[in-house]
Amino acid sequence: MKKLLTLLIAVVVPGILIAGGLVTNTNQSAAWVRMPSRNASTSIDAVNYNPAGLMKLENGFHFSVSNQTIFQKRKVENFYRWLNDTLFTGDVKAPIFPGIYAAYKMDRLAIWAGFNPIGGGGGAEYKEGLPSFELSISDLVPALASQNVTGYRLDSYLKGSSVYFGIQGGVSFKINDWLSVAAGLRYVIANNSYVGHLKDVELQQGSNWVRADAILNGIASQLTAITTIPTQLSPIISAGGGNFTIAQLVAAGQMTVQQQQAIYAALGVVGVPSSNIPLMTVNQISGTITAASPTLLANAAKYSATATVLGDQEADVKQTGSGISPIFSVNISPSENLNIAIRYEMKTSMQLENKTTKDFLVGFTETGTPITMFPDGILTPSDMPAMLALGLDYSASDNLRLSCGLNYFFDKNADYGHKIDHDLKSTTPSIFISNKEIIKHNGWSLSCGAEYGLSEKLLLSGGYSFANKGVNDKYQSDLTFGLATHTLGAGGAYKITENILLNAGFSYTFYMKDRVSINHMSPAGIIFQPDETYHKNAMVIGVGVDFSF
Repeated sequence: MKKLLTLLIAVVVPGILIAGGLVTNTNQSAAWVRMPSRNASTSIDAVNYNPAGLMKLENGFHFSVSNQTIFQKRKVENFYRWLNDTLFTGDVKAPIFPGIYAAYKMDRLAIWAGFNPIGGGGGAEYKEGLPSFELSISDLVPALASQNVTGYRLDSYLKGSSVYFGIQGGVSFKINDWLSVAAGLRYVIANNSYVGHLKDVELQQGSNWVRADAILNGIASQLTAITTIPTQLSPIISAGGGNFTIAQLVAAGQMTVQQQQAIYAALGVVGVPSSNIPLMTVNQISGTITAASPTLLANAAKYSATATVLGDQEADVKQTGSGISPIFSVNISPSENLNIAIRYEMKTSMQLENKTTKDFLVGFTETGTPITMFPDGILTPSDMPAMLALGLDYSASDNLRLSCGLNYFFDKNADYGHKIDHDLKSTTPSIFISNKEIIKHNGWSLSCGAEYGLSEKLLLSGGYSFANKGVNDKYQSDLTFGLATHTLGAGGAYKITENILLNAGFSYTFYMKDRVSINHMSPAGIIFQPDETYHKNAMVIGVGVDFSF
């Protein structure tokens, strides 16, 4: 049996991705918020951005703690003709997005550690659901027009949260005055959760609102009842009345008008032209309905199964997993004014395991086995891609420092656990596919920034970052979409004492809207391709304090 209702929720990170890759955060310190170009940092946040650059610190212990408060708005428009509304919005919030870094620097050696949300970090709440919740439900309006259905309504809700915490540590070594290197490991702990419901699906029949599952179960019962007509006619045939018409039997008092109307209606359901029905004998009626009974029973089973899917449902799912990735870093200082940084993070291979207490039923297989959205115990690939980061800092004067950076994400070599229906008429569930089928080219981002010292205690900074995600149309869906971004950040730093520095900044990210055509198959087997657009915006407030001892 074909899938009866598809809620296309992708099991990926629905978190806070500002100017990084598809699943990798690059906003990892308050200093980044005020100047989103930190790849060549030689401050304490170099634990994340440039570990080899830690050798530029003064000898001693250095510690940083910062937090970002992030607000993001997601908008999805779907222009399918039967949807009640075209616009669906979701709010993403991350009130706590920490970055904690520590390093102990000696003459030629530094030991360092860090903790941050390397991926995700927030929760997305869709109070009115999403187009994928409603597409199949909206199809019931034209499909059941013969039942006087003219509208639909439902109560749908989904909240998904995700955070990939990264715990990293390593050592840095100074080879000479212009060259330092570093190596370390990052341990990633992933935690996703999904809570939602789909309930009170109702259809408008005339002026009344009726539960959709009640209507469909009623249709299933009617179809099943039709298959019993040959059994009801069997005594008449056995008594020699098989060559009479139903009208003749009514006139002879052997059948009621109500029975006649029911049989006529049944013949109309199986496709007998209305002009032929009064002329059919009992034998012909019995044979016609007997021949149609397998199809009637199959259709009754489909209506019954669809009714089950449209009943009240809830989901409560947690996903957990972990992985390790090595980190390598080189810092080059060919002159006092110029610093060049190179960092390579290897791929973090991960699989997330479903821990499901409640699950959405999305359909049935041909053999009647339920298909659920988050089967308990199923493993979902959730890699974080390898990344190459380059950075350059240049001191134009004693007061002015300029920076630029490049991040390159090897998305094609990672497995994000993306699902897609290659054939909408397939009788099997969606399967995981290679990233090469959904990634047009590897993602990358470019950044630049500047700091200007107004005094010995106060400096102002600002910067810009552009990120191109590199996905194709197959990747995009209402819960999983990658968009190119423009990020502007500004703020400053204030030296409270010789050993304490306060960082504060604000950034805003503009996401470039994308529009694709999605595939949707109606109950009649017709494939429609309504347009769907995706848009986001985000703002970040970051505050942090750096300590040196």
